[in-house]
Amino acid sequence: MLHKLLPLALIAFSLSACASEKNPGSESPAREEVARDTRELPEPQEGTKTQNFSRVIGWPEGKMPTVPTGFTISRFANKLENPRWIYAGPNGDIFVAEAQTIPRTEEAKEKLKKKGPSERQTPSANRITLLRDKNGDGTVDERLVFATGLNQPFGMEILGKYFYVAVTDGLWRYPYQPGQTKLAMAKGKKILSLPAGGYNNHWTRNVIAKPDGSKLYISVGSGSNVGENGIDKEKRRANVLEINPDGSGERIFAAGLRNPVGLDWNPDTGALWTAVNERDELGDELVPDYLTAIKEGGFYGWPYAYMGPREDPRRKGERPDLVAKTITPDVLLGSHTASLGLSFYDQSAFPARYHGGAFVGQHGSWNHTELVGYKVVFVPFKDGRPAGPPEDFVTGFLKGDGSNDVYGRPVGVTTLANGSMLIADDAAGTIWMVKSY
Repeated sequence: MLHKLLPLALIAFSLSACASEKNPGSESPAREEVARDTRELPEPQEGTKTQNFSRVIGWPEGKMPTVPTGFTISRFANKLENPRWIYAGPNGDIFVAEAQTIPRTEEAKEKLKKKGPSERQTPSANRITLLRDKNGDGTVDERLVFATGLNQPFGMEILGKYFYVAVTDGLWRYPYQPGQTKLAMAKGKKILSLPAGGYNNHWTRNVIAKPDGSKLYISVGSGSNVGENGIDKEKRRANVLEINPDGSGERIFAAGLRNPVGLDWNPDTGALWTAVNERDELGDELVPDYLTAIKEGGFYGWPYAYMGPREDPRRKGERPDLVAKTITPDVLLGSHTASLGLSFYDQSAFPARYHGGAFVGQHGSWNHTELVGYKVVFVPFKDGRPAGPPEDFVTGFLKGDGSNDVYGRPVGVTTLANGSMLIADDAAGTIWMVKSY
């Protein structure tokens, strides 16, 4: 089904764990009741360079995130090292990519130093861990090292007889059989090289297979905020690329996506959607991160425009042709929220209103005067289209006492075949499980 744009975009949006340690839903779940069209966006405040870092303090004993009434949340696994992304295999195996920002330039090292306690200051584990819940009690009882020595792994996909891993500088595939507990690293093949390095945390590379298995899609973030280092250094970046399963036939599927991270297929329309981190230094309320269907051949603005044909003042007059063709995204998720994770709910265990909707993991801000994000939001859908503004779903990551203390930072979200949902909390080294009751 061809993607049809809404005329107006919506703004808002362990092994040692104890199975009995659960947090039931609150009676009054918070909701983002902010819906307005993009004509209400403020004027850009060029040159604004706010830095306001959180401080990760970890989860105190007995403290957990908050979920709506009718749900419980519990620790599925803990004591992981920066668990960023989760992939559920067809046989129920859970694969977790553990990786961290690796500063490769003096500028990057200085920025990471300033972030200090907002990140877990540990070396990148560069591995994939396999988790199994053999008795189905919602707690991991088998934990295995599945792959090691990877260059900042992130996205994973099983297709045919191969296990694909998207690392920061390419896409690898390894021979794989269902139930296999360790990849034969020596038998891996790099089937696609990708540009590495770049701005902030744009090292993540995601991968997802077309449902019929004929194509793979790889997300590659920009190497800069707004192309300030030269557009010639942004080749093959800020795009979603399409390739054949053997790595051949590369083409740009969609462009102008500053940092597309989460990728998932809409269960009702079959369209590919992505969660995108937008640009910085235009003020607190610009530019909103967003969730959008990806139109084949579409251009989404970066770096010349944002939120449709709104020209970025820092690239003024450079590409009026691209500004004019910029697509307005579908759902706006709030500026500087670092919206990363994306999972459509294609199961039936949650209440009916969640069916077909999208969950987005917001890692949280470092460049807003108040901490924003740090939660998982839900975007309701009806007949395959957004049907309302984002709503708070999993909250409580902020300490909420006026300080910048946070307990953790959600990233990847994944829906399991049993209808439960997993959330990667990289700062706390934890995977949370959400169930409906």
